[in-house]
Amino acid sequence: MPTVSTGVRSQRSRTHSLLLLAALVPLLHGCSKPGTESSEAVTLLNVSYDPTREFYEEFNAAFVKQWEAKSGKKLSIKQSHGGSGKQARAVIDGLEADVVTLALAYDVDMLHDKADLIPKNWQTRLETNSAPYTSTIVFVVRKGNPKGLRDWEDLIQPGVSVITPNPKTSGGARWNYLAAWGHALRKEGGDETKAQEFITRLFRNVPVLDSGARGATTTFAERGLGDVLLAWENEALLLTEEVGKERFEIIVPSESILAEPPVTVVDKNVDKRGTRAVAEAYLKHLYSDEGQEIAAKHHYRPRSQAIAAKHASHFPSVKLFTIDEAFGGWRKAQQAHFDDGGIFDRIYAPKSQ
Repeated sequence: MPTVSTGVRSQRSRTHSLLLLAALVPLLHGCSKPGTESSEAVTLLNVSYDPTREFYEEFNAAFVKQWEAKSGKKLSIKQSHGGSGKQARAVIDGLEADVVTLALAYDVDMLHDKADLIPKNWQTRLETNSAPYTSTIVFVVRKGNPKGLRDWEDLIQPGVSVITPNPKTSGGARWNYLAAWGHALRKEGGDETKAQEFITRLFRNVPVLDSGARGATTTFAERGLGDVLLAWENEALLLTEEVGKERFEIIVPSESILAEPPVTVVDKNVDKRGTRAVAEAYLKHLYSDEGQEIAAKHHYRPRSQAIAAKHASHFPSVKLFTIDEAFGGWRKAQQAHFDDGGIFDRIYAPKSQ
């Protein structure tokens, strides 16, 4: 069951949430009866993935302020977080999200393919493929980098323990996996066979698979497992700059993947609940200067060139490839690597305890 929360927490509780395994304790709280079109307060539910909770806490407060000033109506926004694939499944199974802000386009596609909740062309409805901010995949190591890890090849060496979540349930994990595969494929002399050998060796060094990115962060940071955490850049910056500055550091590999987390209104739900206008305004506000500034503050790379330039020093320069360039898009990547019987099922064997 996904976690649902509301309101703006203080910085202290934000840190506390991360350190006390918030993502590992799935529970439902703070969820009130959804609002309908009327003079009553309207409630939106944003179903999102693991590492976005702090970003949306601040963004929601900003949007509520400007929406209430503009419309004169009360608005409450609920958040739900978990592994991206699990969150998509929850919406398909009946969780009445007004909007989804998931980790990757394939999980959103499933809302059309499995339940006809959105149109097939959902990704064309907003700018930049409906992805208002981006990120990438980097390494987090313990202070001083005791294993001397610098690039992808270092992760497959004997004795290196790698923490990454489960690609079957976590969008971040799929980005991690594809970043590693894409590097092996694109390097000089690389091909599909060598890429599969590389990813097989990498996952031999993975001792445990958490269901989501925040759970993997907790395993690395609090349980002390692993030499390196494969992480969203925004999650890595949160961990190294706000939670464990004296304990961890970021290593940027020679190249990585451009991660584009998309957003969409869930058409059948907003039409049923009478929330389409506010749900659409909510997503468009992500592209506003205010939305882009909040994204940058929470370590997501802004789409706005002006705001990206303003925060350029915060985001290290890294050579990026897209999923279309390396894999022909999400549907092909999902089918080849993560569907039942795909490459991941064939190369990964859980370690006996």
